[in-house]
Amino acid sequence: MTNVNTNSGTLNPLFYPAAHYDSPADVLNASELSGPEKRIILSSWASDMYAVESCPALREIPGMSHTIRLTDILAALRKLDGDNDNDDPPRGGGVPMRLRRPWAAAEGRST
Repeated sequence: MTNVNTNSGTLNPLFYPAAHYDSPADVLNASELSGPEKRIILSSWASDMYAVESCPALREIPGMSHTIRLTDILAALRKLDGDNDNDDPPRGGGVPMRLRRPWAAAEGRST
């Protein structure tokens, strides 16, 4: 496995987006970024590479002075997709699938 040097002091600030944005909301509100660029930044922040070892629901992004909640990053990605967080949960529906019991099939009975 390759060790990646994530020391923000050695990275070019133009290459490293965390040097310019402090939160997922800042990325969403950045008018200078295109949709795909915003997605790249947010997706990279959501990566397990930045997960806090003792708390995987947090991301520690090099160059930032604070951690970011994964739920905030994922919510920003949903907004970028145009999904509404206030949507109702999906309703149950459809016909439940009933599996045949193997012993009934062996006896020639259908259930």
